[in-house]
Amino acid sequence: MTPKNEYKNPVIQQTSSARSTVFIVDDDASVRESLHSLLRSVGYDVELFQTVEHLLHHREDLAEAACLVLDVRLPGQSGLELQRTLMKAGIVLPIVFITGHGDIPISVAAMKAGAIEFLTKPFRDQDLLDAVARGAEQTRVRQAETAALSELRQRFETLSPREREVMGLVCSGLLNKQIAAELHLSEITVKVHRGKVMRKMHARSLPELVRFADRLATPPKA
Repeated sequence: MTPKNEYKNPVIQQTSSARSTVFIVDDDASVRESLHSLLRSVGYDVELFQTVEHLLHHREDLAEAACLVLDVRLPGQSGLELQRTLMKAGIVLPIVFITGHGDIPISVAAMKAGAIEFLTKPFRDQDLLDAVARGAEQTRVRQAETAALSELRQRFETLSPREREVMGLVCSGLLNKQIAAELHLSEITVKVHRGKVMRKMHARSLPELVRFADRLATPPKA
């Protein structure tokens, strides 16, 4: 075992004020407790489950998980089956597979389906910590992107129908005089609407506004 103070977990060290929850599914109680102790020692919150069915009874809690450490071979539904179930349900969760069997076809299938790591027991503690850290970082980035997109949509909702039209035409590359002709407005009026769009969308430049429009999938003539 590596001494606790020698574990390297950059994600936790960089975000020491925030805690991340790791879900562990393994039917071996000793493995669960060992992983629980390891992950808690570097600052993670940990939830333990003996079977996939047990985990699915707490399915609503998956939204709180930063990463899932999942045994491949479990009584009842297997780890790979759970991976497919989550994918079908649209639940995006980084998965670190662990197994006592060096089964190459299974590991290939798991990685192709999006697993971030496949570790064969016994594995080094640091290898698991590194894999979980990558998973937690993926979750952090995805959540940040989701929050940013939600805020962007809220800004877009503040635009009037006319401002949305102007935004779409501006982002399609038309000049103010062309937009004025398209919408049967004066060029001064277009400039006013354009200024309001920039302020409401918090866009500091035209390229940034175009990036916002792309992220919102706004058609040229919104």
